[in-house]
Amino acid sequence: MYQTPEFTVASYNIHKAVGTDRQRDPARIAAVIAEIGADILALQEADMRFGNRAGLMDLEALRRDLGLIAVPTESVGDAHGFHGNLLLVRNALVEVVHHLHLPGFEPRGALMADLQIAGQPLRVIAAHLGLLPRSRARQTRALMDKLSTLDDRPALLMGDLNEWRLDPGSSLEPLADRFAGPALAQSYPARYPLFALDRMMTCTQGELTDLMAHVTPLSRIASDHLPIKARLRLTPSNAALAK
Repeated sequence: MYQTPEFTVASYNIHKAVGTDRQRDPARIAAVIAEIGADILALQEADMRFGNRAGLMDLEALRRDLGLIAVPTESVGDAHGFHGNLLLVRNALVEVVHHLHLPGFEPRGALMADLQIAGQPLRVIAAHLGLLPRSRARQTRALMDKLSTLDDRPALLMGDLNEWRLDPGSSLEPLADRFAGPALAQSYPARYPLFALDRMMTCTQGELTDLMAHVTPLSRIASDHLPIKARLRLTPSNAALAK
């Protein structure tokens, strides 16, 4: 009998590897990533902001030690990600990656990666939205506009969306036509988390369960955000059911 595929997914704003003690230590971030044990992981602020925008993580060590492979991006200089967004996957085939420059006051971007994982198609959108509400509203509309041009497949959106409201005036309101979010997890600030700035949402072809902040002594100090994690269950495709 075919079993519905299920994965651990996570999102983590690593704050350029600067912890709450103001020390830059990518090794601590790598240790937190190891604690999480995600199959799909979206990182934000994975590169330096200025200069050659050098990537901060040891991608070869993540591949060797954790089996996490960085999704290819159109990087600038020595950056690992796209506008600081880095997507890591385990045991997945990357079909195509869409790079989306998001409108707004600050330079922002999103990655849309079409994957095959456990025989199932999945689109992962990794994003870091702006600080200004008007910019975020434009950015979520831009995400929806791009999705409308692509084929329909199960989709997971995750990242630092910089929005804690859920009322009708929320900048995330445009996403409601396609995505539903589960219960929120407070992830910011890491030492005393009060706000659910980091989010995950999935479409009707998927289900998120066990959403929570990853709280450990190390995660409280490694970045100013806590990681969030959940279990993603996909609705099996007709082709998979026929096997």
